[in-house]
Amino acid sequence: MTTNLADYPLLTQINSPKDLRNISQAQLSRISHELRNFLLNSVSKSSGHFASGLGTIELTVALHFVYNTPFDHLIWDVGHQAYPHKILTGRRDQLQSIRQKNGLHPFPWREESEYDVLSVGHSSTSISAALGLAVAAEKEGQNRKTVAVIGDGAMTAGMAFEALNHAGDIKKDMLVILNDNEMSISENVGALNNHLAKLLSGSIYTGIREGSKRLLKNIPPIKELASRAEEHLKGMVVPSTFFEELGFNYIGPIDGHDVNGLVDTIKNMRNLKGPQLLHIATKKGKGYQAAEQDPIKYHAVPKFNPSDANLPKSAPTLPTYSQIFGDWLCKTAEVDKKLVAITPAMREGSGMVEFSQRFPDQYFDVAIAEQHAVTYAAGLAIGGQKPVVAIYSTFLQRGYDQFIHDIAIQNLPVLFAVDRAGIVGADGATHQGSFDLSFLRCIPNITIMTPSNERECQLMLNTGYQLNSPAVVRYPRGNGTGVTLPSLDETIEIGKSVTIRENGEQKNNKQQGNKIALLSFGTMLAEADKAANELDATLVDMRFVKPLDTNIIDELAASHDLLVTVEDNAIAGGAGSAVNEYILSKGLALPSAIRVLNIGIPDHFVKHGTQAEVHQELGLDSQGIVNQINIF
Repeated sequence: MTTNLADYPLLTQINSPKDLRNISQAQLSRISHELRNFLLNSVSKSSGHFASGLGTIELTVALHFVYNTPFDHLIWDVGHQAYPHKILTGRRDQLQSIRQKNGLHPFPWREESEYDVLSVGHSSTSISAALGLAVAAEKEGQNRKTVAVIGDGAMTAGMAFEALNHAGDIKKDMLVILNDNEMSISENVGALNNHLAKLLSGSIYTGIREGSKRLLKNIPPIKELASRAEEHLKGMVVPSTFFEELGFNYIGPIDGHDVNGLVDTIKNMRNLKGPQLLHIATKKGKGYQAAEQDPIKYHAVPKFNPSDANLPKSAPTLPTYSQIFGDWLCKTAEVDKKLVAITPAMREGSGMVEFSQRFPDQYFDVAIAEQHAVTYAAGLAIGGQKPVVAIYSTFLQRGYDQFIHDIAIQNLPVLFAVDRAGIVGADGATHQGSFDLSFLRCIPNITIMTPSNERECQLMLNTGYQLNSPAVVRYPRGNGTGVTLPSLDETIEIGKSVTIRENGEQKNNKQQGNKIALLSFGTMLAEADKAANELDATLVDMRFVKPLDTNIIDELAASHDLLVTVEDNAIAGGAGSAVNEYILSKGLALPSAIRVLNIGIPDHFVKHGTQAEVHQELGLDSQGIVNQINIF
């Protein structure tokens, strides 16, 4: 990617926030304009998260202008919106590499920069971490400031409210900025409201307010009257006193695209004591009309031409597993009115758009609240409905206790459609679906299925939906293979594998005298099949992680020298571990009996890159499987 730096005369002078703070406030609007154009031109050439960053340009400039970062701590919730932050903190010329293998991380990442205080990727962690940092700063005694920026979507998670409640209770000095990009700002935000926000954040007002509270403290009737009057007065100029009730001093909402107004208000709030909340109103995609009109479509973009209002259409491909799930959901809802589908704010990603439109009474988006989603499903199941929870593997981690406590212990018939299992690619370590088989397999009462293609996926959805107990179908990010799909009434036998090919004359391994059997779990089957052909090995699609097909393991152990398990889950505690445990429990793994090799994701967090790049790096492609077997 080539960028004409002459188009950004001010921005090119900023290699760190210190450089920004040496520029006059009068030039901040120009810097914001250059930063927005730079982000547009860069991401359009490299791909990446887009609309969220456009919405936080002025806020990012204002925060780094007012605060002494990195000494002062700045935390971005989730981090989709942190591209402008990366540009201003010394990573401008590397932005073209973002989300690519060995390039910039897609989110704030502690290993990447001292300006990235908290590594993030999942939502609603910022206030909790900021409160911890605020307490540490107080103990440190160097007047270090702490700021958390959280979006209105992330504020829907219970964890955010737990943190707000604690912060309001212990009253440490910190600033939470609520970046609200959904509200209508035409009535609430303007010159009058911005002026009031400056007054409410200024020392005169805060001094009068705190002083009056002290004076009235011992006169309950007058205190109560004054308190009510203050609430009614504030109710005319701010949306609510909700945050005040939690113990925060609330200011706003103000225009999040007025950089000078932000600077003035944040400067005032910087030295206020106790927990502060600044409510700003922004627009996702600000400054690029197409992204403003459809911020969901422009949330993450491929390479595109900024002068074209439409994103490029990708070449026709086979349906994704998410689309296949969505189609199954619609077909099943047509014949079963008791089906109810739940998503924690991932309607588009989980392929549920059509379902939500056609069956609105059976569709529930519970916002970013994975714990609630799981227990809500439990209540629906107890009430006689048939819940299906569509959730990403990496987000199911957040509802783990609820899965055990509210679903499995009570043996409730809830189907979990676990999307984005295995390697997901460009979003990196926080989003890889590496652990679901490991953390689910140890739970009693559940059935875990790993489809090898989209036909198997629908067969397993049919099967899991008809079970009278908890069931999990986990499938990857990406496209199917084009196989014919089954009817809704077709199911499979629980705990029964399928043998794909039988071991032959050992063309490639005569020198070892090995008879090899590959036990494949999930969509690794295609690569395992190539490896099995090269090695002339037996290949079994295991289908089930729980219950295992122990009969086929007995047969293979009796007729083969080496069993190789293949999965796109962590080796530690995964499907291969289940095979190991069974063999050990039956006394089959004696020195004269059988050897076992587990192939999967090793014991480290997997960084970002394309799925193909990561699979190759981890030895999960066909050649990697062959190589690992040959050196075992």
